[in-house]
Amino acid sequence: MKTYMARPQDIKERKWYVLDAEGKVLGRLATEAARILRGKHKPDFTPNVDTGDHVIVVNASKVVLTGKKLQNKKYIRHSGYPGGLKVTSYEKLLKTRPELAVEKAIVGMLPHTRLGADMAKKLKVYKGPDHPHQAQKPAPWQWQVIGKKEV
Repeated sequence: MKTYMARPQDIKERKWYVLDAEGKVLGRLATEAARILRGKHKPDFTPNVDTGDHVIVVNASKVVLTGKKLQNKKYIRHSGYPGGLKVTSYEKLLKTRPELAVEKAIVGMLPHTRLGADMAKKLKVYKGPDHPHQAQKPAPWQWQVIGKKEV
């Protein structure tokens, strides 16, 4: 018996899922979103083909960081010029641009290749509970409960 390997032309339709970030831990939310974007929740997952679905993350401003990460974790970027280093704490980042914090966490868990860049295009992150993708009929994602924690 041969192992089934999906090909790009075999992907018929991609579903849309809504993940509500309210009260969720940033890392756990990011792993679940990356799993959906890669297609690991499907039986026809193939590592070298984009078999994943679209993900809409709402309520990004209500995501939670555990421990002292709000103060200690830093968002670092550089302009490329001397003295162009910009360092921001996640406490400030979550107040000003929570979509960026969530998107950076999710995209960091995808492959760092052209395939990962294509997967990242299927991610939409919004600060509040509203999103403009009602026409795609997105379904709410069913979180799995493992032990006492909802994953």
